Amino acid sequence: MSIFHLLDLLGTASFAISGALMAMNKRMDPFGVFIIAFVTAVGGGTLRDILINRNPVTWMSDLTYIYVIFLSVVIAVLFRSKMGYLSKSLFLFDTIGLGIFTIIGTEIGIQNDFHPIISISLGMMTATFGGVIRDTLLNDIPVIFHKEIYATPCIIGAMIFLLLNYSHINPDLNYVITITIVIIIRLIAVKFKLRLPAFKEKI
Repeated sequence: MSIFHLLDLLGTASFAISGALMAMNKRMDPFGVFIIAFVTAVGGGTLRDILINRNPVTWMSDLTYIYVIFLSVVIAVLFRSKMGYLSKSLFLFDTIGLGIFTIIGTEIGIQNDFHPIISISLGMMTATFGGVIRDTLLNDIPVIFHKEIYATPCIIGAMIFLLLNYSHINPDLNYVITITIVIIIRLIAVKFKLRLPAFKEKI
């Protein structure tokens, strides 16, 4: 198993757990918890694959992703009481998934010879659109649209990944560096409550 595939599965597990935790926080039944975990984990990647005409989409051609999501949901359900404060656990797994999927999406853009801007967009989409679908299904305003800086770390991380890739750095080291950068920027943004300016309601 390549480190690229391993990271993809780890990101899938992280997002599945964050989705499951949020669904449980909304008091959904087990089926609802699984559905929310599923769309959180593969929603962004599915949209990416459809846009680049990747057929079949990743989770349809490799059932390992389904197994990972199912196992992640079981872990989230069984150990939710031992994960400390639910919001902190949700944030942790969501942030890890954000960092990993940013690089996965960007790398897929590079592999398909897309323009750097498109590769960056694919990285951001892979990382954030599963959360958009999740929040929409939970009747919440998606985090990317109104809360702390969310997509910006993805864009910065994807740009750095491309720069390091063009400098011919070891790919595995590039993965580690850029995923860590995305996570750190996200942590800093939340800790210091950094937000993009929002439009005020018209008086």
